[in-house]
Order: sequence, then C-alpha cells, then structure tokens
Amino acid sequence: MQQPNDYPKRVLLAVSGMSPQIVTETLYSLAINKPEPFIPTEIHLITTVSGAKEARLQLLHPKTGKIQQLRDDYGLPDIYFPEENIHIIEDYQALPLDDIKTPAQNEAAADYITAIVSDLTRHDDTAIHVSIAGGRKTMGYYLGYALSLYGRPQDRLSHVLVTDRYESLKDFFYPTPTSQVIYDRDNRALDAKEAEIMLAEIPFVRLRGGIPEHLLDRKIGFSESVYQARRLESGPLLEIDLKHKCFYAKGVRVKMTDINYGFYLWMIQQTVELNRSIRRKDAESNQDYANSFLLVYERCMNEMKDKEKTMKALSKGLEPQWISERMSAVKKSFEAAIGKHQAKSYTIESKGNNNDKVYSVPLIANQIMWLDID
Repeated sequence: MQQPNDYPKRVLLAVSGMSPQIVTETLYSLAINKPEPFIPTEIHLITTVSGAKEARLQLLHPKTGKIQQLRDDYGLPDIYFPEENIHIIEDYQALPLDDIKTPAQNEAAADYITAIVSDLTRHDDTAIHVSIAGGRKTMGYYLGYALSLYGRPQDRLSHVLVTDRYESLKDFFYPTPTSQVIYDRDNRALDAKEAEIMLAEIPFVRLRGGIPEHLLDRKIGFSESVYQARRLESGPLLEIDLKHKCFYAKGVRVKMTDINYGFYLWMIQQTVELNRSIRRKDAESNQDYANSFLLVYERCMNEMKDKEKTMKALSKGLEPQWISERMSAVKKSFEAAIGKHQAKSYTIESKGNNNDKVYSVPLIANQIMWLDID
C-alpha cells in the first residue's frame, strides 16, 4: 500500500486563530521529527480575518517569516504556501469573518471548511495531512468531521502537543537546531532548542464511500454532506417507478439505460419475487432466461426499443458475457448515485466459483416498493 509520504502532491491543511505557530509546529513534527518524514509540497491554512493577518506577518513575511526560517534551519525543499492558500472563512453573503460566535457563523464556517476539504481530496495523486490543533474548538471539530466524510486511505489527521512551558508562547514556533533564547510569560529565559513537540495521530472513520460520486465532483457544505450520510445509513430501500422507468435507492434516483433497467427488473423478479437462482453456465436455461427477460423488457418498455438488435444479441440465450456486462453497468449506476459502500446493498451478488456462479439481487421483498403498479 502506498504511504502518504510517497504521493507526489502532499498537503498540510490546518486551522488557526491568533496563533499561527500551529503551522510550523506541525510542519516540524511531520518533516523533521518523524521516522518516516511527511514533507508537504504545499500548505493550506483556514482561519479568520485577524488570524490571516497574523499568519501573513508571522509565517510569510519576506524577511522574518517562520516558514522560510524553518526550511533554512533544516534544509527542507520548497513548500508552496502563497497568501492565496490562507483561506478566510466567509459567511453565506461571502463576507469574511473575524470570529465565529453565533450559530449562523458556525454553520457557515462548517460549510466553508467542508468545501475546502472536499476540493483538496479530489485528486488521486494527493495525500492530505490535517491538523486540528489550532483555532476555536468548533473549527477543529468541523475540519476533523470533514476529513471523516471525504478522507481517503492516504489521508491523516493529527494534533500536536508542545512542552508545557513553551505552549502558546508568542516567540516559539518550533525547536531550533541551535540554541535560541526566548522568554516565557513570566519573562524567564528558555532555550527553543530544548522544546519538545509530540505529534498525536488521530484515527478516524472514513465515510467517503457513502457519498455519491456526483456530489464528490462538486463543492458541497457540511450540512448537505451530513444529510447525505445520514439518509443512507439505515437499511436499503428500493423504489421501482414503473411509470418513469427508473429506480430510487433511499430516495436517490438511479439512472440506467433501458436495457439495464429491464435487466435489473428481471433479476428482481427472478431472484427476489420468484426466489430462483440465475446460474452463469446453465446452458439448458440460457434460452429460457432470454425468453423470460424479453417478456419483462417488452412489458416494462411498452414497446421494445431496438427489438431486432436485442433479439439478435440474445439469439443464443443470456450468455455469461452479456450478463456480466449488464451486472457491471448496473453496479456503476448505483455507485454513481449513492456511493460504493451503499451500492453493495443493491448491486447483483455473485457467489460460487467460475464453473458454477450464481447471481441474485441482495434484497428481500419488504425492501422493495413498487410505484404506479396499475
């Protein structure tokens, strides 16, 4: 399995308030103080108006910026962190927020953070490391939950812990390689070199498989993401709309071509309603399968489309290759509509070995609702 540090694009994503030190502390822990270093190729920071100002001045200043100092101290390669990668949380009127206090501001912050995580996890060549150590507690919660919704196997979540006397000091950004004097809150001298930073990785449940592909392809907010996950977490329910010739899985329309719609309808009739097994290499039954399928297909379509073409394709019965193609297409339709994880409850199952495979729809009668039967 490919490790996070092996990915060509590696992103450190953090939240912060008025203490941008969280970025350098996490960067040090990942790139310097880790057995298998994770050196980000770019950094993104989510913060408020005031937090963005602190980050620009303390982290990115051309003369005193701590990101460049850390890189120089430890010989790290270039890390892409322009001002545009400091994301200021906005409300629903696209106005930047200086703090997050009201319920409306919290809701807007949740959607804003989730949209950024959704966007950064789109690309397969990217590994994301998320730090929830900075900012208000709600910001860290939303960021962690967003990663749970969109995170992939290569993505990680962490929190950093700093030696007590060094924690939250305005002049401490990371343990320096050489002695450097700083002062604590009581104006007592400390050596930045002697500080210790511990990175605590946080396990999280990855729910990405429960989010439909069409939602993964666009930015959606926290509320909509949670709504989709909750809607799909209970048992399966398939609605068959005979009038409009389509299926609904837990209220989500599943788009299929006519031939695949007819095939899946036939599979339901055979394996759920009639409790029959469809066998892959049952030569004697292949023609019977074809005849019964054509009856269902012609009936559900009222007037069969491409009748001659379909009849020709099935002249030798429902051959294994034709069945496999239909099964694959049906599976893709469900996965596109409701996500790979939830699709397993609806897609056609295959059991047995190659010489005696048996196919069936993994639903029971009370999980299927017929619409417009008359």
